[in-house]
Amino acid sequence: MKNIIYFDASDAEKFDYDRFKNSLNSYAKVPDNDIKAALKELDNYENLHVSRLVETGACLIAKNSDEATAKKYFEANEQYFGSKFERLRRITGYLVGTLDRWNDGKKAEEKARVKHSVNSSIDDAARAKRLEQQAVAHNIAYACA
Repeated sequence: MKNIIYFDASDAEKFDYDRFKNSLNSYAKVPDNDIKAALKELDNYENLHVSRLVETGACLIAKNSDEATAKKYFEANEQYFGSKFERLRRITGYLVGTLDRWNDGKKAEEKARVKHSVNSSIDDAARAKRLEQQAVAHNIAYACA
């Protein structure tokens, strides 16, 4: 990982480990080895959007402190996630915003699916535990493990 992109490629800057570490440690004491292990899987990327670092940081803070502190960190950096957008899902080949016009069978199929959250580190502890159990049940690596 060499460059961090904030909003577009023209504002890329070199990744500064100490700056990232200090931003995490201003919320919770996160050990160096935890930070380095989390960043190791991002090393293969030459460019990385800052939102991915924020998510990684929130996971590290949740692991070493609590969910409320992770949420504060996330909210302090949410300007990097861009403007709000309507959720658009691809379910069984259909692009949908809402399920209002779906029949009961399709609604039941959608309800039975495993839900994955982009920002699971900022949700309450019970929801995070449920996501971890779902991931383990389906043999999927859990993000905040």
